Amino acid sequence: MIWDFSYDSPNAITNLLQERGFSMSKKFGQNFLISSSARKRIADAVISKQGVRVWEVGPGIGALTVQLLNRSANVTAFEIDHGFCRILRNEAFIGEPNFNLIEGDVLKTWEKVFHQQGTPDVICGNLPYNVGSVCIAKFLEKQCLPQLMVYTLQKEVADRLSASEGSKLWSSFTILANIDYKVRTVCSISSQSFYPPPNVDSSVVMMEKRVQPLVGPDERRTFLTMVDDVFAQRRKTLRNNLLSGKTVNLLGKENLLERLELSGIPNNERAEQLGFPDLLLLHRYVFQEH
Repeated sequence: MIWDFSYDSPNAITNLLQERGFSMSKKFGQNFLISSSARKRIADAVISKQGVRVWEVGPGIGALTVQLLNRSANVTAFEIDHGFCRILRNEAFIGEPNFNLIEGDVLKTWEKVFHQQGTPDVICGNLPYNVGSVCIAKFLEKQCLPQLMVYTLQKEVADRLSASEGSKLWSSFTILANIDYKVRTVCSISSQSFYPPPNVDSSVVMMEKRVQPLVGPDERRTFLTMVDDVFAQRRKTLRNNLLSGKTVNLLGKENLLERLELSGIPNNERAEQLGFPDLLLLHRYVFQEH
């Protein structure tokens, strides 16, 4: 059974929490999305057909969850706040067959679910600002790669995910996401669409899985090691970053410098100046036969 609750009303949310003796925790970055149009737009982006298996990270008291369940999704929700879990389990979705609650820190619980149930069709969530990028990176690094991921994130984090080469936001995080996904911003959400309003605006990003990853599985580890080195200190040149990272330990200084020279990429370039083709070329020369 899905309850009927006024998710657009700050008063209703406040009264619910006060009646249950709960308080919102800054530690968990809790802000409720009170814009019904924003929730509908997110749910429309997540659900394309009936029976979609969705992981929702940080459902709170279920504002987006209701939208997903009403679209016939099968939802596994990861919630860290024990008070919210009681509301979800005992009030919002009592006996709802398509709702499964995983209580605890998603960063500590998701891998067990992944190993037991495999990759979901979609991962979504209004991710806390303090752990949003960490959570996404963990899914990517561990190769939990659904066909679609849709996240509400702090605008700065969303901009990093969807950044283009040449931008100061172009980063190792951007590269990690773009290996397996095409990333785009769906919409922006003002702080006033949340209760309580955060100090920053948010964006909804959509990550659509590529037919083929830009980096093969056998190359992935060394490619990401190299990328981490290249972006380690943005003020340093490509040459200096590579010589002070893990890559030089794998190849040796002289061998690395020789291969860098052969790649044809100027060794005084900065990381944000290197597009994906440049990084792939550099990796081919540094780590593979050529």
